[in-house]
Amino acid sequence: MTGRPVDTGDPDRLYTVTGGRSRVDDNSFDLVTLIVSECEPTPGMQSEHVRILSVCRHPTAVVEISAELNLPVTVVRILLGDLLATGRITARHPRAAGSASSLPDSALLKEVLHGLRNL
Repeated sequence: MTGRPVDTGDPDRLYTVTGGRSRVDDNSFDLVTLIVSECEPTPGMQSEHVRILSVCRHPTAVVEISAELNLPVTVVRILLGDLLATGRITARHPRAAGSASSLPDSALLKEVLHGLRNL
């Protein structure tokens, strides 16, 4: 089985899509950040922005948006930054575990695993 290249986009097209930007202004979006559209697309919007708003009617992870649009994650993050700045999307960041004490008990996890194996 041969793997396909990660960046399948034409460099000139990607340059145009991002307006020549190659980096996100901040680190607002990681791969599992959930994106939700806050409005419908409007006439005259960039086609990639329209597709993102359509895909994100329900919470969708950044990595899923990248796969759906067939664009590199870096490009998607730049486009999401545009939409976030105009208030067209909201980003829901995953909650990090506060401490080891907030994690489930390992004995409980073992019981769940045992139960799943018995199914």
